[in-house]
Amino acid sequence: MKVLGIESSCDETSAAVIEDGTSLLSNVVATSLDLHAQFGGVVPEIAARSHIEYITPVIEQSLEQAGCDWPDIDAIAVTRGPGLGGSLLVGTLAARTLAILKNKPLYGINHVQAHVAAAFIEPNKPTFPLLALIVSGGHSQLVYFKSFFDYKLLGQTQDDAVGEAFDKVAKILGLPYPGGPSIGKEALEGNRLAYKFPKAKLEGKYDFSFSGLKTAVLRAAQAEIGEDYSFPSHKLSECLSEAQKADFAASFEHIAVETLLDKLTSAAEEYSPAWIVIAGGVAANQYLRTTAEERLSTPVIYPEFKLCTDNGAMIAAAGYFAHQENQTTVDPFALEIQPSLSM
Repeated sequence: MKVLGIESSCDETSAAVIEDGTSLLSNVVATSLDLHAQFGGVVPEIAARSHIEYITPVIEQSLEQAGCDWPDIDAIAVTRGPGLGGSLLVGTLAARTLAILKNKPLYGINHVQAHVAAAFIEPNKPTFPLLALIVSGGHSQLVYFKSFFDYKLLGQTQDDAVGEAFDKVAKILGLPYPGGPSIGKEALEGNRLAYKFPKAKLEGKYDFSFSGLKTAVLRAAQAEIGEDYSFPSHKLSECLSEAQKADFAASFEHIAVETLLDKLTSAAEEYSPAWIVIAGGVAANQYLRTTAEERLSTPVIYPEFKLCTDNGAMIAAAGYFAHQENQTTVDPFALEIQPSLSM
């Protein structure tokens, strides 16, 4: 079974063809990241306009790369949420139109859940039950899966997602957007124990919070240069030495990763999954991967690096799971976006 997946939830426009849920035939991604970098974050209007420009050629390229024509495609899967409203509209309208014109069944996919589906793409071969840590710029969730659509949400962030915290700390330190890669690179030169930052304590056993950690970095950086809380955060990077920036990056990354793995380790002990999946953009973080391998006894699997960030392949793989588990297709005339969709 070949599924065409379409993803447009944020700043990547992507389409991919997956066969039988695991075989990657194509994955084309166009990003407007460079347009957003100068603003230090994604600008929704710019993202939506870029999707309009990219969507048709990206879909055409994905079919060509896969060596497929429309008669070869058995179904279409598209991100219906969560995400930016304008961005989601472009992808869903394209998918709805194609489903009508080409007479194909259509599946509306939860973007966050689809990150886990990316871990099933070859050469990976995880099995259920599994425990998934889904970490990205907008999401931090811990989920136990008996099957792809039979799952229990154990916990999630109560404020900033971990990837968002990486972006904000990078901005404080004057490092480039996106913050994940730049913090990871800077941290290699720093001392992870130079600054002692707190771990949030929450009522929810498996919930996360990263807002306090971000603020702790800000206050420590202000104190380091002899200023109080009123000193503007955007001026801090000018006053910090390169060594100080590296130490702040390393210390922040250490506590952020420890926070994630404390919860993950505890959940693994309680639920005894066959596999652990770490997915989403932050799953590409090398320190997270290395530390997870050291701390966890359960086998850990990740999507390929190119499939950690948003992509059409994960949507197509999720569409295959939807077909296999007899999920209801959606009416292409009636599919609506759900920007605040949750698991």
